[in-house]
Amino acid sequence: MSGPWLVRRMHKMQSICAIEGVKAAGIKEGKFGLALIEAEGTAAAAFTMNKACAAPIILMRERMKKGYLTATITNSGCANALTGKQGISDAMEMAAIAGEYLGVEPETVGVASTGVISRYLNLPLIRDQCSRIAPMMSHGPDAEIAAARAIMTTDLIEKHALVERDGFVIGGICKGSGMIAPNMGTMLGYVYTDAEINQQDLQDALKSAVRRSFNRVVVDGDTSTNDVVFCTATGAAGKVSKDEFAKALEECCTILGKHIAKDGEGATKMIEVVVRNALTEDDADLIARTVVGSPLVKTAVYGEDPNWGRIVAAAGRSGAEIDPEIVSCWISNRNIRAQVCDRGTISADLSQAKAALSGTEVRIELDLALGNEHATAWGCDLTEKYVEINGKYTT
Repeated sequence: MSGPWLVRRMHKMQSICAIEGVKAAGIKEGKFGLALIEAEGTAAAAFTMNKACAAPIILMRERMKKGYLTATITNSGCANALTGKQGISDAMEMAAIAGEYLGVEPETVGVASTGVISRYLNLPLIRDQCSRIAPMMSHGPDAEIAAARAIMTTDLIEKHALVERDGFVIGGICKGSGMIAPNMGTMLGYVYTDAEINQQDLQDALKSAVRRSFNRVVVDGDTSTNDVVFCTATGAAGKVSKDEFAKALEECCTILGKHIAKDGEGATKMIEVVVRNALTEDDADLIARTVVGSPLVKTAVYGEDPNWGRIVAAAGRSGAEIDPEIVSCWISNRNIRAQVCDRGTISADLSQAKAALSGTEVRIELDLALGNEHATAWGCDLTEKYVEINGKYTT
């Protein structure tokens, strides 16, 4: 389907438009899409750690110092990365186009891009698409669906999240399927809340939430040039508990992160790695991300091969503290939980472990027996389809 989406679904809002005052619109024409989201409020952002970052990242790192947004504009199909001074100018022009059609100051517009690296933006197309969807900005389920679809590239599904608490709501959409690794991957996130929270507390909460959600998703080990998560608080619901807000924001980001893991390029299975009883949370985090990112672990899961030694080997090379003589390990799905190693003692029968690798969701658990800290990371299996998608990405 091309052109602006007018999708009619009999359901309630499932993400950003559940927040009062948020309006959105989107369009997708072939590989090229555009999404507009409008909401005014205190804002925070988290950006890629890739030093070869895209032009929108360079621009928004500076502009987000003001901690305030009125809208975001996002194009898909072209990353505007490795495009030099022209790329910065083009990103600024994107903000100006959104400002013109939405009636807001360009400096208050968040800008993001996703798609092929080392291509210049087609600004006439972006202006044309913006002129057509700006009049369609609305507050409702169709609007959030249109925006979520417009930002998709190799994604197969829209990604929505909604967390409701007593007194406030947090909703988000995101995109991401490939080039996903710790420190975020080619993922763009847009999170909105009606909570009233000061900018520093919002930034702190987002930083913590991203660390425990998006930064623990690994599809292929490549960190993108374009990652960004914007979070805007409209304040319509009034002041809320800082701690309760932080917990809800982490939950929202975790839901979105798991959607990315499930939708990994070419994936047939989502992998969840849980590390318990580590000396520190950083150790648990590092091991979980290393295991879920291991090509050998990913391919074993794809082939339903209970080669659990690859799991412990990946944990051992992570750089975190580990004693393989006391490690315990389980492989499970929704119906089966099979222990393959009990404090260093090998299980002779791996038939249950093989059975646990069937299905679309696989869980790997590691008990390090060293401390009390834990962490969870998410990813997916590695298949021939991933190679096919990325071997022909620009052709």
